[in-house]
Amino acid sequence: MASDQKFVDFIIDQVGYAGQITCKKMFGEYGLYFDDKLFALVCDNKLFVKPTQSGKAYISDVVEAPPYPGAKNQFLIEEQLEDRDWLQKLVAITVAELPEPKPRKKK
Repeated sequence: MASDQKFVDFIIDQVGYAGQITCKKMFGEYGLYFDDKLFALVCDNKLFVKPTQSGKAYISDVVEAPPYPGAKNQFLIEEQLEDRDWLQKLVAITVAELPEPKPRKKK
């Protein structure tokens, strides 16, 4: 089941950071980017955040699940979606720990 744009827009609004959060449609699902860093996926109208040590410590009761069959586990965020401040802090922590994206090779 593909995610709908309305749910993605809700997540982006909750996360805030106007102008820095973008989404890209990928195979009926969505990747969420902070500037150029992919930090989360929205699959089946569920939010999956890339795992980091700091994120794991912040979440405390971590639920890990694959966003799609064959994928590595990521942090599944369900109950805290309504808590804007909590979600913004999780994104900030996650993005700070993720490596910079590798530059694309020119064709």
